[in-house]
Amino acid sequence: MKNPSEYETMAKVEVLEDLAHDVSILMEAHESKRVLWFPSDLLSPAPETDPDEFVRQLRRRADGITLPARVALCLNTLTEEGLPHFHRLISQYLGPDSIWAKWNNLWTAEEDRHGAVLHDYTRDSRILDNPVMERMQFEYLRAGFEPTWDKDPYRVFVYTTLQERATQVSHANTGRVAGEHEPLIGEVLSNVAKEEARHYVFYRAIFERVLARDPNRALESAAHIMPSIDMPGISMPHFREMADVIRRAGIYGPRDYLRIVQEAIKFWAVDTITGLNEAGKKAQDKILTIPARLERVADMMETRSRAKTFSFAVAFAKEFEMA
Repeated sequence: MKNPSEYETMAKVEVLEDLAHDVSILMEAHESKRVLWFPSDLLSPAPETDPDEFVRQLRRRADGITLPARVALCLNTLTEEGLPHFHRLISQYLGPDSIWAKWNNLWTAEEDRHGAVLHDYTRDSRILDNPVMERMQFEYLRAGFEPTWDKDPYRVFVYTTLQERATQVSHANTGRVAGEHEPLIGEVLSNVAKEEARHYVFYRAIFERVLARDPNRALESAAHIMPSIDMPGISMPHFREMADVIRRAGIYGPRDYLRIVQEAIKFWAVDTITGLNEAGKKAQDKILTIPARLERVADMMETRSRAKTFSFAVAFAKEFEMA
């Protein structure tokens, strides 16, 4: 005999299965707008040029990349290489033969290039201690990613919406900071960020359709996820210290997440949803209070932040201070 939570999950899976036609249309739109690139397209020297000189020039330019930007590149690279965990989380509900499986495979193929191009760049540029980073990657993947929400398929899609947008922001801002000294990494991260933006558009649209079909349960799931999300790299070594560096560098922090949540609430028109039951109304009210709470968190972190010295083995254990 199934317990109530199992029936809830089955009902949600049925809604997602009912979205098969929508998924197909969104996939077609996604692929029609995408320019497919590969790491070798971005990181190879021009034809008929000296590849050794290309690498020497890259390393000279990369010398100027600041230590905070290097830490951001490390964290972004390792986060992208957590892809196997996400493929599993999305695939476990809807089986191997659905349109969802086709999307998950396409998404995985696109995402796989992100970790590959960043890993190749860090190796070629020598801006990080790659053997150290590779051990960090191993420990991160071995630790796994087992979020508390992974048994709720609606929560998976709220999370992927917010996480893809957060990743887009982080990549774009890292590219801006590092690209001031080394234009190639700016170009690489621009390409990665644009693709994350397209993934974000897909997941955001899917949850919009879930809200239209099952607003009460969808809002309950969103209210559980939206107050805060753990980025997929949370289980990697030194994650919180690296995240603190990235916040202080103005690359990604609580105010960015606040804006992401505000965007989602506005796009999903959460405040206009009517006809809710008691649980749905309660979830709606909770969601609408989240931005004010996130603003207080951001204010508190900025007020309490003090200058701090950092050092990471992956950045050759060089000390640097940040306000």
